[in-house]
Amino acid sequence: MKHIVIDLEMNPVDRSYRDVRRHMHEEVIEIGAVRLDADFQEEARFQCYVCPEYGSIRRTIRELTGITEEKVAGKPHYKEAFHSFIDWVGDETVKIYSWSLSDVKQLRSECRYKLPDFDIQWLDSRWIDLQRAFDDRLGLHHSLALKHALGAMDHKFEGTAHTALDDAINTSAILVLMQDEVKFRRTMQPVIDILQPKDELSDSIGDLFPELGNLKLDK
Repeated sequence: MKHIVIDLEMNPVDRSYRDVRRHMHEEVIEIGAVRLDADFQEEARFQCYVCPEYGSIRRTIRELTGITEEKVAGKPHYKEAFHSFIDWVGDETVKIYSWSLSDVKQLRSECRYKLPDFDIQWLDSRWIDLQRAFDDRLGLHHSLALKHALGAMDHKFEGTAHTALDDAINTSAILVLMQDEVKFRRTMQPVIDILQPKDELSDSIGDLFPELGNLKLDK
């Protein structure tokens, strides 16, 4: 069993493409992934820029991700890029993890529109929402953003946020930690303690981890 941690960056479909927007509102412009072996040791990385077909990259996306028109110029469109990713995944049995379900939802909609012959079940049968698994392990009722989850485990973000490969690498660190229950509980004990009912509990998760003040979903 291999383990694939994936992250996507997306760009909105231009509003002039009304027919396309009935099927999908965004296009993938970068795929980043890390492959771990059966022992959760990293063995390979995948990164690919994807040239959007329905509109230029918006300024807000450029500012957020650093992905410019120059970076995607001449790069493969989604169909080719997605097949390259599938080839990289290989034929072995795998589980695919992402932080939240937004990435698999994007792949589903884009495959349905651009790759109608692709069996979506290939994705659905392998996909795991690591964010949900992490939140459930801690007993959280709100979804922690990736940067907040890393902050809770005292893990400094490596690389640049909203860069697909770097996000995947950092997400994989959470997956690895979750495989060792003793180490996970020891690392996360301050958060676990706060979540346990106590008399006259005045502290909050935000008091212990100020960077966790906003628990909204954020890749």
